[in-house]
Amino acid sequence: MVTKAEAEVTPTTLPRAQTTSRPENYADVLIVGAGPTGLACAIEVQKIGKKAIILDKGCIVNSIYNYPANLIFFTTPELLEIGDIPFSTANLKPNRQEALEYYRRVAERYHLHICQYQWVKTVTGEDDNFRVTATDRSGRIHDYKARKIIVCTGYYDLPNKLNVPGEELPKVFHYFREPHPFYDSDVAVIGGRNSAAEAALELWRRGARVTIIYRGTGVSSHIKYWVRPDLENRIKNGEITAYFNAAVEKITLDYVELKTADGPVHLKNDFVFALVGYHPDYDFLQSIGIELSKEQHRPVSDPETLESNVPGVYVAGVIVAGSRTNEIFIENGRFHGKQIALDLQAKLQ
Repeated sequence: MVTKAEAEVTPTTLPRAQTTSRPENYADVLIVGAGPTGLACAIEVQKIGKKAIILDKGCIVNSIYNYPANLIFFTTPELLEIGDIPFSTANLKPNRQEALEYYRRVAERYHLHICQYQWVKTVTGEDDNFRVTATDRSGRIHDYKARKIIVCTGYYDLPNKLNVPGEELPKVFHYFREPHPFYDSDVAVIGGRNSAAEAALELWRRGARVTIIYRGTGVSSHIKYWVRPDLENRIKNGEITAYFNAAVEKITLDYVELKTADGPVHLKNDFVFALVGYHPDYDFLQSIGIELSKEQHRPVSDPETLESNVPGVYVAGVIVAGSRTNEIFIENGRFHGKQIALDLQAKLQ
């Protein structure tokens, strides 16, 4: 059934950019990143009557696609909505599959121009006359021209590394998707936040022998309130082994070497999930000329307009917070598009 809100936002009533006689590779605003924030920025650009092109090195909402298959969001659906499109779900909290479907539907409703699997390599030129090059999966180069740039590349593509010997082995993963392949295996999960806790529980439920390794003194208080007691009980019952105040020193084909308060430990091991967090692509930001703060690597930007120190280049989403990736989520990053569009409306005459 179509809701009243959905009926009022149809493809025939949505704002469209004026694209007559403009080349396909030209945009008033080129957006780097097709996550929820990137989509929201493109929608707001279209609302002021300008053309937006989104480029992403992966698929649409690539970060959400790479979440664990059975992930349930911490937040309620209305806090994930963009473009005034309702997010309908029968559950109190939506899951990954519902989010993927929702953002695809939003992209279709607004006829967003999204170029998937195009990795932006360079941004050159100046305000009102930028040149952007991107490469696709075949290695072909695509050139674009744009008056303004919005960078909202997120952080989930770049995992934090352990920087220990053996981390490059095929048995080591920095993302967790499905538990099934690890049945009847000795699996080490490194990390103490939500991603590590949820992976450890899923792996244990599907028959893996799980050891969780964390440098903290115990299960983190930042873990989702419905996940934390579950993990604590599994550890208390001896169903999941836990090493706290511990660090991985080396990974080999057959074991993991730990440094603990009680001395070194050798764990028999088949697979390792190093889920110790992720970080924004600072190198890409700096290649554009964006300055980063010393302590937290925050891009220098106007807090009202989100325009960076590079005229005509804006930042949006989690990268605004630099290394403090727990400050900005979909829930608040989705509003950055409106902030930026308000400034663009005055400048794109």
